[in-house]
Amino acid sequence: TALGASIIVPQAIAAMSEIASQWVEMDDLQRAASTVVARLTGGEAGFITACCASGITMAIAGTMTGTNLLAIERLPDDTEGLKSEVIVQLGHIVNYGAPIDQSIRLAGARTVPAGTVSVTQDYHVREAIRDRTAAGLYVVAHHTVQYGMLSLEEFCEICHARGVPVIVDAASEYDLRGFLARGADIVVYSGHKFLSGPTSGIVTGRKDLVRAAYLQNRGVARAMKVGKESIAGTMAALEAWERRDHAGIRKREEAALHLWKDALQGLPGIAAHIIPDPTGNPLDRLQVFVTPESRFTAAGLASALAAGSPPIIVRNHEVELGHFFLDP
Repeated sequence: TALGASIIVPQAIAAMSEIASQWVEMDDLQRAASTVVARLTGGEAGFITACCASGITMAIAGTMTGTNLLAIERLPDDTEGLKSEVIVQLGHIVNYGAPIDQSIRLAGARTVPAGTVSVTQDYHVREAIRDRTAAGLYVVAHHTVQYGMLSLEEFCEICHARGVPVIVDAASEYDLRGFLARGADIVVYSGHKFLSGPTSGIVTGRKDLVRAAYLQNRGVARAMKVGKESIAGTMAALEAWERRDHAGIRKREEAALHLWKDALQGLPGIAAHIIPDPTGNPLDRLQVFVTPESRFTAAGLASALAAGSPPIIVRNHEVELGHFFLDP
């Protein structure tokens, strides 16, 4: 995201260019988008929004207000009479450029952490559910704690037993169908990461919850509105995803990783290993370990690479542990 997200696929660029010079009825365009989103994800309905973070806020707000337009206008500060608590496993309360709980607070809701940083048991979630619980939020990301957390199926089973809908933040995930199939009620994706569309968010799932989320455009989501160009571009990116040569792309990425690994082999104080994506996406990364023998720290080497010409930007969120990652 900090680098401008992905390179947009030609199909999306063409769709954005075509619609830019035209008038369009935005609700009609979103109805067309819903058809595409539903086909690709298996959801009952869907829509395009400004980004995944805005989609999370809208989905949460929708679980609070339903389709009550007055309640929608009252958010975020007036939640009297509304369910306004969102349960999140503590190991899922992360920062992806902004705190995930801020997306919750923007809806007027309050985050209720369940469990501890390293362990969440079923009773932690069960006992956190109260009369004011609007939703449960499940975060799928490499930023979250990758052990000791409840699975999506377990989280959904507990929430659904008490009539609580589950929203999944799947911003960077390739799996467009699996989370709904595993029990989620709403899933939110980024349109500008693996899909290579324009900056956008994709909301999909149960029709009633999708409609309630979409109606937040009359309230808090007015500040998050998406343009016709991004809607058309994201629709085109979704359709291009259906036809993409995924196997060919995977093969090219693997070749790049092996090339980089071989190039680093033998350098003093540097060790490189190809590792799988922690959330199961069909991609690998190069993990580069930096020891004092290299006369660099991991943070120092990452900074030096970024300052080069051309700059090489690494994933540096774990440099304090002595390593960074290279994405193909």
